[in-house]
Amino acid sequence: MISFVVLAAAAAEETHDAASGGLFAETSFWVLLAFLIVIGVFIRAGVHKTMASGLDKRANRIADEINDARKMREEAQELLAQYQRKQREAETEAAAIIEQAKKDAKILAAEARDKINAQMERRAKAAEDKIARAEAQALSEVRGKAADLAISAAREIIRERMDTGAQNAFVEKSIAELRGKLN
Repeated sequence: MISFVVLAAAAAEETHDAASGGLFAETSFWVLLAFLIVIGVFIRAGVHKTMASGLDKRANRIADEINDARKMREEAQELLAQYQRKQREAETEAAAIIEQAKKDAKILAAEARDKINAQMERRAKAAEDKIARAEAQALSEVRGKAADLAISAAREIIRERMDTGAQNAFVEKSIAELRGKLN
């Protein structure tokens, strides 16, 4: 590389005009020479390989980050899908619970109606029984009053038609018979 620089400098010196003081007097030549030397040193030292490996490492790191981001995105999409499935399942389950609650409410309402109807029937039967007892009691009282009136009327009739001794014996016998029949 250095030989290339020296040959380039020699060629430039021949073409360069002698009046200007030669090639070695120009600053642009020295800048070019210094630049070429620095480039040669960098090439010799392997700076270009170091820079290339650094860029490769950076490219690999960026690729890894992209892959990680892609994996995280896929995981996030999978989690989202799971949560959406769980949400749908929860909505389905909630709908089933609501439907079951409606069925249970209908069953409970029917049972309540049946209980109310049965209770009303029991109360109606109890009222009918109470009315029947009251009728029987009233009938019994009427019979008792009628018997008492019949006894009183019979006493009066017998008293008018019978003498006192026979009357008393007959009345006592009739009263005893009548009491035995009524009770």
